[in-house]
Amino acid sequence: MKRILVPCDFSSRSREAYKTAMHWASLTGGEVIALYVNFIPAVYDFSFTGETLAFNPEYLSSMEQDAKTEFEKMKQEANFSSVQSRLEIVYGDVVFSIKNFVESNKMNMIIMGTSGSSGLEEIFIGSNTEKVVRHSPVPVLAVREYVNVSSMKKILFPTLMNLDQAEFMKKLKELQQFLNATLHVLFVNSPSHFLRDSDAKEAFDEFAKQYKLENFEFHFRNYRNEEEGVIDFTATQKIDLIVMATHARKGLAHLFNGSITEDVINHITSPVWTYALKKPVT
Repeated sequence: MKRILVPCDFSSRSREAYKTAMHWASLTGGEVIALYVNFIPAVYDFSFTGETLAFNPEYLSSMEQDAKTEFEKMKQEANFSSVQSRLEIVYGDVVFSIKNFVESNKMNMIIMGTSGSSGLEEIFIGSNTEKVVRHSPVPVLAVREYVNVSSMKKILFPTLMNLDQAEFMKKLKELQQFLNATLHVLFVNSPSHFLRDSDAKEAFDEFAKQYKLENFEFHFRNYRNEEEGVIDFTATQKIDLIVMATHARKGLAHLFNGSITEDVINHITSPVWTYALKKPVT
């Protein structure tokens, strides 16, 4: 988790994410790269030939200079002088450019910003950021505001205790170890996913044994549905970070067999860490 990418448009939310990334890197001796993706749609000459028109090089140069100026301001505001950080400017589709940059530069993690309820909706529902979360080959951390990384000591992991998520659990355990945090494993006992107490304990014991969990607490709670359970547990237990798996083929967060809706996500104020499950090899 030493090479951190922050997709950045220099908005307040991306500045909060950048500062969080700089703090994270200060603890790992890592590097933060702010990626500014400039999407330039094709412009055509409809007067006669219909040919694609080139942008004025002076205009492109001006945009790049503005981005560099904003980056230096953002870097100074973050105030982590010991951390290596640089700006990269690319042109093209936002989602493809981010994914391609992650893969070609061997980034370990993406940290992204959100500006509250509307921002979370933008991130998780139908936006470019939601697509990044869905398809990213590395973990993605979405933050509402700057997070003191050292204070993230209570991780919530809602789960159905499936035994086929080895890669996700490996990433989760690495995260837990880095944060030196307690893992709160939550099974929401709802009408759609109902277990007797004894069956739940047996399933959890097998789950904990298979993945060799350490420093954890298991919570078996009754709620009307999974969404309500996650929201209430997060609030009452003062959770610092929520972790969830995503499925690239189905969009965000089939934490359970059903979707976590945007309404639920919008009510969760804690940072959210996601990792896309890999498709099984057949």
